[in-house]
Amino acid sequence: MAITQAKSKRSETGSRYRTYRKKKQHELGRQPAFTKIAENRVRKIRTIGNNSKLKVLNADTANVYDKKTKKSKKVKIKQVIESAANRNYVRRNIMTKGTVIETDAGNARITSRPGQDGVLNAVLIEGAAPKAAKK
Repeated sequence: MAITQAKSKRSETGSRYRTYRKKKQHELGRQPAFTKIAENRVRKIRTIGNNSKLKVLNADTANVYDKKTKKSKKVKIKQVIESAANRNYVRRNIMTKGTVIETDAGNARITSRPGQDGVLNAVLIEGAAPKAAKK
């Protein structure tokens, strides 16, 4: 069965809408990428209009931007600390936009959409130094 982003079959109260047509290709949906911490793996997907989209399936590094030095660098990811999307993603080390990750440079918040953009960008969180630097 195809995943669709069309209007729901049921209303808010639970009554059933009449179907007036079949599913259309422009309403097509896909399974989420569930980007995990592992050796880098990216999948290229063809979209409508012969365009393409990159999905990051696995990533072990992130492009982290430091606001103080105004520079970005590629940093190794250690683990997922917090996820606003789903609390179970922390346990499974799944990364989405807004997820807080622990890196070699310190804690960072992901600003890109890894399952849509094909890249993992993050910004260092103020006052969150790496654990080795704390005394």
